Amino acid sequence: MKYFSTRGGEQSLSFEETVLTGLAPNGGLYIPENIPSLPADWRTKWRTYSFVELSVAVLSLYISPNEISTEELRSLVEKSYSTFRHPEITPLKKLDNKTFVLELFHGPTFAFKDVALQLLGNLFEFFLLRRNARKGPGEKPERLTVVGATSGDTGSAAIYGLRNKANISIFILHPKGRVSPIQEAQMTTVTDANVHNVAVKATFDDCQDIVKALFANKEFNATHRLGAVNSINWARILAQTVYYFLSFFHFQSQLPSGTSIDDIEIQYVVPTGNFGDILAGYYAKKMGLPIGKLVVATNANDILARFWKSGKYEKVDSSTTEGEGATAPVEGSSDGKQATDASGVKETLSPAMDILVSSNFERLLWYLAFENAEGADDREKRRSASKTLDTWMSHMKNDGRVEVPVSVLESARKDFVAERISDDLTLKTIQSYFEDKTSYVADPHTAVGLAAAHIIAAKNPPNVFQIVLSTAHPAKFSEAVSRALEASPNFNFDRDVLPKEFHGLLEKEKRVIEVERPDIELVKAVIEKVALTEEGNKGNSGSI
Repeated sequence: MKYFSTRGGEQSLSFEETVLTGLAPNGGLYIPENIPSLPADWRTKWRTYSFVELSVAVLSLYISPNEISTEELRSLVEKSYSTFRHPEITPLKKLDNKTFVLELFHGPTFAFKDVALQLLGNLFEFFLLRRNARKGPGEKPERLTVVGATSGDTGSAAIYGLRNKANISIFILHPKGRVSPIQEAQMTTVTDANVHNVAVKATFDDCQDIVKALFANKEFNATHRLGAVNSINWARILAQTVYYFLSFFHFQSQLPSGTSIDDIEIQYVVPTGNFGDILAGYYAKKMGLPIGKLVVATNANDILARFWKSGKYEKVDSSTTEGEGATAPVEGSSDGKQATDASGVKETLSPAMDILVSSNFERLLWYLAFENAEGADDREKRRSASKTLDTWMSHMKNDGRVEVPVSVLESARKDFVAERISDDLTLKTIQSYFEDKTSYVADPHTAVGLAAAHIIAAKNPPNVFQIVLSTAHPAKFSEAVSRALEASPNFNFDRDVLPKEFHGLLEKEKRVIEVERPDIELVKAVIEKVALTEEGNKGNSGSI
């Protein structure tokens, strides 16, 4: 299996090269040359597999045994998930007759991103150790400078996946004051010598733009050998496809006696900002997993929800300014009262989704372009799709918007539907699931998914069941959860929510470098100062 950039070019990389490179030099994202089909006997053979066994089975479809042997892959997977607190890794919990939650927060940082980043950290270390073992005496060992941006959970998950890894330094940029206190503490209290937290007075999108610009700087990239941990890294998407398969089998095992899986439709509802988690579901579906619609659940930062309504992928909602053709808010949509900064990002109770532009959406746009491309064969269609995608992303960069043809939008609507959820409805949903239904405590991101599921369910036929991805432990968002449940006499945050691992976390010593504004040169200066020096690896606090 080889991988190529969504924006074209003749570059064709192995899985190892794809993982270590992260972002393509032309700014595109790497995707596989083809999406493999599942083996004919997957339903029977994989039915009783554990998460580890399923991971090996699914990942092997994308990774040649010449790159990573089956034994090596199993060892990497076992090591990656040995730190999870639940034996099923991503357990499926039934809330009512039609609704299930797939709990993805049982990893070391209590967030779904642990599933991918524990594996990615071990892949990085595995490849580097193998490369360095092949070097002759006196040859300089290869190192990797991992740079990432976070809106909350990616940072801590990446840090826990890479802390104390050989030949790796990690720099995580987060928007100062825009992540929850627990999320910030999880990142900045890690004192391993190779970990460096950078708090930028900016938005997440600013941080993400800086990271992309660093990768696009060929000289800087070559000097420091940059590696990506954001979901632009293909390995993260691949790792996340596994829990769609596991949940399918666990759901099947919970069906009432006499009910056939072939007579029902499973709808996955995914709270999403950067589009990585739901994109993994799209790959699983294209591989052959029987999935109905994938529901895109957004908060007030609704660039994705607006795309599925209009075909316009735009930073600013033009329907609010164009007058004619402007659309009324849908049920459950934002009340518009969230604070909006100069960049256009709205601050919400689900901050990990406070994102203006969804990086991984580029991968889906490529497949939509390919589906509508003309060409004598797949090779010609691939080139056409990459050219179209490159044009679209150029419009997005220069104009802040692009509108796709109707045929492309219709293709997108075959697999996806989208809903936008307000903060008010998010709070009501947290309250409802705790007080009125199952005593289930949902974090605000999961609540966005549950609210969207409820809206969509009203339109579904009777044979549709929903699996909502629960992306974070509620203790990570204590303010929103406590606010939603403050009037409930049966709720006690310390008793019902707070895990023992979080006790005293906010009081621990923190180590962080502050950057005064979203300036790539300031961030480069931080990396230059600390990445390749022993003193830098000690990670002194300071400001730039």
